[in-house]
Amino acid sequence: MFPMARSGIRRRLSTVAALVAPAVGALALVSADGAAAPAVAPDNMREPEISGRAEQGRVLSASRGAWAGSEPIAFTFAWVRCGRDGGRPDGGDCALISGAESRRYAVRAADVGFRLRARVTATNADGSASAASNPTGVVVGAPANTQAPWPRGTMLTGQVIVAEPGTWVGRQPISFRYRWLRCNAAGGECAGIAEADDRRYRLVEGDAGHKIRFELTATNAVGSRTVLSTESAVVTEPLPSGAIRLPNGEISIPALSVPASARLVVSQVRFSPNPVTSREQPLTVSVRVTDSRRFVVRDALVFVRSTPLVTSGGDRQVTTTEGWVTYQLVPNRNFPRPRKGYNVQFFVKAYRSGDPTLGGVAGYRLVQVRLAG
Repeated sequence: MFPMARSGIRRRLSTVAALVAPAVGALALVSADGAAAPAVAPDNMREPEISGRAEQGRVLSASRGAWAGSEPIAFTFAWVRCGRDGGRPDGGDCALISGAESRRYAVRAADVGFRLRARVTATNADGSASAASNPTGVVVGAPANTQAPWPRGTMLTGQVIVAEPGTWVGRQPISFRYRWLRCNAAGGECAGIAEADDRRYRLVEGDAGHKIRFELTATNAVGSRTVLSTESAVVTEPLPSGAIRLPNGEISIPALSVPASARLVVSQVRFSPNPVTSREQPLTVSVRVTDSRRFVVRDALVFVRSTPLVTSGGDRQVTTTEGWVTYQLVPNRNFPRPRKGYNVQFFVKAYRSGDPTLGGVAGYRLVQVRLAG
């Protein structure tokens, strides 16, 4: 009985070994050392990246990044809109954009002024994990002006000035269109200048005494915007030949520098005494000459005569650097007796040597001095 029992035990052990052998072989296919490989959930090794320009109407693309974990791994995408600081690194405080669930995203008008991130979620049989890309730059759209345009150049007639567009943000490229304006001396009441629509503009005589501005229209693929430039200084004419700046800031020029398009002006006349109280006392008269452009004029001739002729003297003296000339007029026997309510009238002429008697650049003025008894 005992030998037969041992033989049965051996047969049973052989049967068990035959059943176990395939399972052991299967384990060897999973792990080289005979142990089962551990299950691993997705783990991000390199964050996703966004390619493309953060501009309205452009299309951005997001990569998956690099992941570790048991295969297969499935990926889903979600785009989020973040503040100007870009939000948290994982995009957790950014707003989910409805319907933006693919690798590609068309930037919308609602994104302008924000930054975008792409969030990628990786999933396998053992779990899931998410990672966010770095944020884009601030999304731009239609042109927006961040520094006002200004006219650059010397504000003298005959000079060419340039329209500087200032600083703009928006989808590139941005093109510019210009329209020059002539304004009053305070920079207001502007009117368009005919055919002045280039970036450069040559100042003309009609601009003297005015400020210059321009309208700038910026246009890109998304839209356009028009802004007004800052104002220039008041346009002046170039200083004439021989110009001298006086201590009070005025400009003195020689009479020969007054052009035919301008005229001499008798700008001031002063009498002393005033009122006149005596027929015997000489009368002092001081005359100042400028021109129609408001330059002080030196070396101009001045003629002063009472009407009717009741004084003597008053011709062929020239104005000083400050534009003044002074005469001593002597009353004659026809000078009226001073009494209240009466005046003596004088004709004053400023002229230039060599000009025609009744032409040239001469300027004229009638003035009077009071009499008092």
